[in-house]
Amino acid sequence: MSSQQISLLYFGHLVEMLGRESEFLFLPLTVKDIQGLMNHLARRGEHWLTVFGNPPRNLKITVNKQFAAADTPIKGGDEIAFVAFSMA
Repeated sequence: MSSQQISLLYFGHLVEMLGRESEFLFLPLTVKDIQGLMNHLARRGEHWLTVFGNPPRNLKITVNKQFAAADTPIKGGDEIAFVAFSMA
């Protein structure tokens, strides 16, 4: 297997900025943690780079409904949510 499917959810200002509330994403197996995921998403450019290339301090992240940090491991089947109510 060369990829893993995860479910991504976006809340707050991210919905408007990124133009979606959720998505399924197939990640390369080299993406093993939240930081790797954010780097992967930032490569989409524009607003994605703004949000995930230099994340605001108020960005909250959960993995399977548990608060997570940049070094939190992720794997196929995980549900990952990003929440930001202000991008300031």
